[in-house]
Amino acid sequence: MSMKWPAVVIVLVLSFGAVGASAQAPNESPARFSKVTDISCTFPVMATGTWKDGEARSSVGPSKLSVSFHAIDTQEGTAEAESESGKAHITVRLLGSYLHLMQLDPYGALYVTTILNAQTPAGRFQAVQSRHEYTVIQLPGLTSRPEQYYGDCELRP
Repeated sequence: MSMKWPAVVIVLVLSFGAVGASAQAPNESPARFSKVTDISCTFPVMATGTWKDGEARSSVGPSKLSVSFHAIDTQEGTAEAESESGKAHITVRLLGSYLHLMQLDPYGALYVTTILNAQTPAGRFQAVQSRHEYTVIQLPGLTSRPEQYYGDCELRP
């Protein structure tokens, strides 16, 4: 007996949905995220995107990116970001089991850091930072293409 693809997808979605629902309600935010005031992140892996002859390409490699966030207020939706490029006032959103920290620079670039409700063996939280930026000329040490970083963060109340 063979199953059609849509039926398989529906079964998988329902199965995984039931597992996730027992762990936490879909829109319920982890209490620890609502109380955090400082976050320190390290991202040892990065992916860079670009276009060559009009076709999308990517590469993955090591990274030494560190960023931190201070004065986080999830009720007001504000924080201060600090990285190698300086400090910036940013927007914070706590939705479901994700804490999002969003920074728009005056030139239009968007940086989003998402803290996942998934702890590492060391007690830190898995995180992703995406940088949406593009310049015609690539300069070493500066974001000039879309980048995504993978790592973890330490949360401090």
